[in-house]
Formats: sequence, structure tokens, C-alpha cells
Amino acid sequence: MKTKINRRNFIETTSLATAGFYVMPLFTSCKSETSPEHTQAGKKINKDFIPDVDLQLTASSSQTNIFSDEKTNTYSYKASIIKGSQDSLQQIEGSYLGPIIRVKKGDKIRVRYENQIPAESIVHWHGLHISHENDGHPEHVIGRGETYYYEFEVMNKAGTYWFHPHPHGQTGEQVYNGLAGLFIVSDKDEENLNLPQGKYDIPVVIQDRTFDDNHQLSYSGNSRMGQMTGFLGDRIMINGKIDNTLSLSANGKYRLRFLNGSNSRAYKLSWNNGSSITVFGVDGGLLPTPKTLPYLILGPAQRVDVWLDLSEHEENSNFKMVHLPLPMDNAMGGGMMNGGMMGNSNSSALPYNSQFDILNIKVGPVKENEAALPGELVSANYLQSSEAINKKNPRNFTFAMGGMMEWTINGRTYNGTEVAEEETVKLNTTEVWRINNGNQFSSNDDDDGGGMHGNGGMMSGESGMGNMMQMPHPVHIHQLQFNILNRNAEKVDNKLWEATKDGFINEGWQDSIYLLPGMQIDLIMRFEHFKGLFLYHCHNLEHEDMGMMRNFKIV
Repeated sequence: MKTKINRRNFIETTSLATAGFYVMPLFTSCKSETSPEHTQAGKKINKDFIPDVDLQLTASSSQTNIFSDEKTNTYSYKASIIKGSQDSLQQIEGSYLGPIIRVKKGDKIRVRYENQIPAESIVHWHGLHISHENDGHPEHVIGRGETYYYEFEVMNKAGTYWFHPHPHGQTGEQVYNGLAGLFIVSDKDEENLNLPQGKYDIPVVIQDRTFDDNHQLSYSGNSRMGQMTGFLGDRIMINGKIDNTLSLSANGKYRLRFLNGSNSRAYKLSWNNGSSITVFGVDGGLLPTPKTLPYLILGPAQRVDVWLDLSEHEENSNFKMVHLPLPMDNAMGGGMMNGGMMGNSNSSALPYNSQFDILNIKVGPVKENEAALPGELVSANYLQSSEAINKKNPRNFTFAMGGMMEWTINGRTYNGTEVAEEETVKLNTTEVWRINNGNQFSSNDDDDGGGMHGNGGMMSGESGMGNMMQMPHPVHIHQLQFNILNRNAEKVDNKLWEATKDGFINEGWQDSIYLLPGMQIDLIMRFEHFKGLFLYHCHNLEHEDMGMMRNFKIV
């Protein structure tokens, strides 16, 4: 039976800090999982590992010319090639972001990561299918002056992946200060297609930031309010720059690799000239066929490949990609939490329920390339629900606020290498995971959603007071790519669902989903090649740092 809650009861309850939205469920016991090989991982080079690409990657304090009149204190990754092609590294000039690492499927990679920032850190290779020792688990953090050695084979399909810090409790601030870069993989299937290359293949990393009067980064995510809501900035940055203009050629055909690198903000992206958005790739690689959308919902950590054909655009013309209004300000730190009893973490933050510019496209002189977007890109080869060992009984993971005003998963928060019995899975099996945002859905529901990998099972319905203070949660699962079986929006607020329903992509291989308040999504995934501990968590980085993160163990 679901408990109804109103505004008055909520305020009384939270002010006493004695109860949350849900009764904390009873779970089986947890235990810590450590071993000598885990603690020694990354401490030295394996001489038997012969890399194709060997590079030095250093995180250090830096100063970046973001503004013309004053340097901004940042963190930056700096890289150099020790072995391999210099084309494997691409720097973004004048940016705190980067580098862009470009490799091929099957390449063996060694990264000598040196930490020179004044805090413990480690690097997570977001989206890559690699072992526990190479994944960037918080247990492997290193201090200033120390080095961690990553050695792995690239097993992923061609796609846009990325890397960023993953020290528990400090990820949000370190990413905010500039530590993030792209990891781009190519393969033979992609090379057989005539997709844009070189200067026609463009990264577009979207982040929101706030600067003080001295042009220094201002981060509010360490405050209690910032932890509750997630950081929201008052300025959009593209590729680590305040200039959001791309100068492109008339008649050019472009691949725009979008990454939402923001700490917590999602975007409703749209071309302001009325054109639809054509997406042909997601987190884990190319879609089987391109997908055309009126707008695109892009949650934190998600990536998409967008096709842009300027054949019908005249020289010296301009158009923009904008964020369209979303009715989410109350859920994202506005309303009662932001303007009322809990104060305001950033009163100047760009409101969700407003339109603002993301990217300005300036069309220059005609320069045509021969790229084309085919109607069929790659074979689907999706996992089928019939393959899952728990197809009738999905594992349930509820992302919600816990009893002491803290963000939890199944009532728990992160606790080092701790793993619960229900967080243990078996190697070489396929499972369905049911991810809920703040609602206790039945685990015995056998509904497949009515449409494999499409919009089947999506419903809109009346919202209850139970969603009043719930927030969206961008959920990321480490080590693997999954398929979406269905997306249940029955308990999502009607107004919010109507404003977002046509912007979700359920096709393809993904590692991150954007979970609206009240939403339930069934995912299917396979555990293969590697045993060990891996993370799943909210990718609102402030929620993650607060403890909305857990381990799962493959045995």
C-alpha cells in the first residue's frame, strides 16, 4: 500500500529528519569484497602485456584561458604518446577538457595515469567493457604523485565513450573543475560505412558552469543543498569553452558526437529552425537505422551521434541548437526545496522551464564532402528477454530518497567494496534489471512492455503526491552495454511526460538511462568475460558523491 504524503506532512517529516518517503525495506546481509590482487592492481607494469597504444595521462592543476582578460584555475588531463600513432591523441585547443583518445577495436591500450591534483583520484573509462582492475573503482584511488597503470584490450563496438574521475565523494568537484575527455573507438563495421571523418567528425561536449566575478569556477555541489539537487550552472559551455559557435561549411555533411558532460543537468535539444534531429548512434555505438526525432532528451553521461547535412543551407547563414523548456524546476531544486525551507544553492542557475541557447552553427563557404548516412548501419543483434535467466522475476533497483534525507538505491548507500547478496550475479548469464525511480513496482509483473527495444509499454497517467519531491536520476551501469526492453511512464507526471516522451531513444546499446520521477525501465544485459566488483549508480554526480551508488559482483 502506497503512503500518501502532502506538502505539510513532508515539511514536518523532513524538518525532524526522522523519516523519508519510503519505509526502509529489509534486505539480506552485505559483506565487503576485497582481495590482495585488488589492492595491488595497477601498481606496476605487466611486462608480458604488449600495447599497441601506450600513453602517459596526467591530471594536474592548471590555468585555462576561458576568458580573454583573466585565467581560470582548473584541473586538466594532459597526455602524450609513448608508443603508437600520434593520431591517437587529439587536443582541444584553449579548453580545460581533453584529450580525445582515438583507438580501434582490438587495440591493446596501456595508460600510465599520474595524479598531480591535490586530492585522491582515479580514472573511470565510462562505457568500456573492461576488468575490475581497469574500471576505475574508488578502491583504487591514488594520491598526489602516485601512478596507476591501466592495461586492457578495447572490446567495444565503434562508438563515443569517455573518461573521468571516480573517487567517492569527490567525483562531482573534480569533473566540474575540468577532468573529462572522450575515448572514441572505431571498428571495421564503421569503416565500411561512408560516415564523416576528420574535420567533419566533431565532438560536442555540453556542460553548465558558473563563474564568480573573478572568472573563477564556482561550485556549489559540496553544500547540502547542492548534494540534494545536483549542481546547476548559469552558463553553457561547449567543449570547455564559453564560445558555443561551430563554423561549418555549406554543403558539408557532419557527424556531431554529443556528450552531456554536465554534473546533473539534462537537456531537451532542438534545432531552432524547425528541423528534426537525426540520431544514428548512442552510448554503445551505431544504431541499426537512423532515428528522427522532433527533439532529443539527453541526460547526464549520455552520448548520441547526430547527423547534420548543410546541403540546403546558404553561406553566411546561422541557426542554433536550443534547450526547450521542461517542467522540471520543482524537481531540480526549485520550488519548495530551492526557494523555501532548504535555501537556494544557485539562484542564477539557468531555469529548466526556459529556452536557452546550446550551440550556434555558423555556415561558411561551400566545401563539400562525400559522406552519406545509409538507411541501414549495423545489425541489431539485441539481447532477447527469452535469454534472461530471470525473465519472470527481474531484479528490482529503486532509486529514491531514504529515511535520513539521503539518496539511496534499495534503501542503501555506497559503502566501499560492500556488496549485498541480491547484488551478486553469475558470469555468462543474461538478466533483466528493473530500474525504478521512487516507486515500488511489482517484481512479479511479466509484461515485456509490448515492444522490444521501442516505445512499447510507455503510458502516461495521473501523478501522485509520492512524486512531489522525487528527482530525475541518470542511471549508469559499469562494465557493460545493455538494451532497453521497455519504459513504463504510467506514474510519471502527465505534464512532464508530454514534454519529454518523443525525445527518448530506446534502441541501441546503452550504458546510461535518464529516469524521470515515477518512471520504471526494464534493461537486459549480459555478464561476460570478467568477474569482479563493478559499480552502478546515479550519474547526477552530487547524488553519486552523496552515496547513491552500489557495487554489483560478477562471480
